[in-house]
Amino acid sequence: MSASHQATGLQGPWRRVIYVTIYEIIAIIASGLLFIAIGQQPGESGVMAVAASVIAVVWNVSFNAAFEWWETRQAVKGRSVARRVAHAIGFEGGLALILIPLMAWWFGVTLWQALVMEGALVVFFLVYTYVFNWVFDHFFGLPASAQAGA
Repeated sequence: MSASHQATGLQGPWRRVIYVTIYEIIAIIASGLLFIAIGQQPGESGVMAVAASVIAVVWNVSFNAAFEWWETRQAVKGRSVARRVAHAIGFEGGLALILIPLMAWWFGVTLWQALVMEGALVVFFLVYTYVFNWVFDHFFGLPASAQAGA
């Protein structure tokens, strides 16, 4: 790869480690507070927030690796609004499929109630994911998969 086509910014495994760490620290705090705000007990909310975070970390690494694999094969590089929206919806939709049954069991509520709870979280996290990715890319640069000439 020539110097003119070398990826700039934070790349590789360290990019993912830093991304996931910052994202999940904020997510644990926010989701714990959101569970409390929708009527759950603080202790149960904290445990669920941490459990959801662990699940989200595994999903985050898996989903982002697949997304970047797909992204490297696209003719149009960069991260448009549409691509960022697709990323956020794909990430949050997949995570919801995992977390709804877990929340129903943990909080002792119906799947419908867990779906409503997850709905409140999804609204928050869709915006959070979009904004977080934009801010992260602004500070650390685009991943190689989204850079021209990659």
